[in-house]
Amino acid sequence: MEGPLRDTAAREAAGELPAGLAVSAGGERAGARGGGVHMPENAHLRRLGPESPESSLPGRRLFELSEEAARCTSACCGASSTVTGGGGERPAAVTHPDLAGLVSVQLRSGDGPIPAAVRGGEPVDAADLLREDRWPEYRAVALNAGVRSSVTLPFRRSGLTVTLSLYSFRPGTLRDAPHGPARTLGDLAAACLLRDRSYRAALTELDQMGTALRSRPVVDQACGIVMHVLGCDADAAFGILRRVSQGTHRKLTDVASAVVDKRGRGLERELALLSG
Repeated sequence: MEGPLRDTAAREAAGELPAGLAVSAGGERAGARGGGVHMPENAHLRRLGPESPESSLPGRRLFELSEEAARCTSACCGASSTVTGGGGERPAAVTHPDLAGLVSVQLRSGDGPIPAAVRGGEPVDAADLLREDRWPEYRAVALNAGVRSSVTLPFRRSGLTVTLSLYSFRPGTLRDAPHGPARTLGDLAAACLLRDRSYRAALTELDQMGTALRSRPVVDQACGIVMHVLGCDADAAFGILRRVSQGTHRKLTDVASAVVDKRGRGLERELALLSG
């Protein structure tokens, strides 16, 4: 992290930043000056949980968690965070582009403090990476970025695991981090991500219910036409429409709309065959 820094766009173009990795605006080292900027705890909590559609995106939540944790942790030069358990994607965020390599090497290899914390459910401390013999790939990338120590905290909530990793240029400076404000911020972020997932699931269910309600009159009309053409009852008519839907790989509402549009004309023979 020492020396000239390229901007985020250049790093993305060069393929150095993994897809879906949120990076602090301007690529600044959050908390690098003066050993961390301390803000009142309530200020951190308010910034972590704003109520807006954009803030409910996992990447945005992780970005805010990383920024605030780095600012309120003494001797911290930057932070990263990840979430697993929400599907195939694995969103991540870093406070500086130089930290992207530390995250990506762990996610790619499955080895390092982040995977270890996810598996064990306990904080993983690397007090001095110069003397560390675990995770050789992570160690090499970290030292190359000027990072001497790190600690990773896991937060588990109903199938979700959020990790918060804090980094320092000096060895042995993050031993108290698991008991500091970073833990409170991580707990809040995990709760917010779980709430966001439940909210999105509820919206999806409502949308599906709305679609079903809007399509119900068309399906009912089509059932009525089939009943009239074949002289069958409602259950049999619905079963015929469903078989047509499955056999032609079309949505039930599309099949019903076609029947209604034709008023059953020209479909008598096909419907009779399906009813048998």
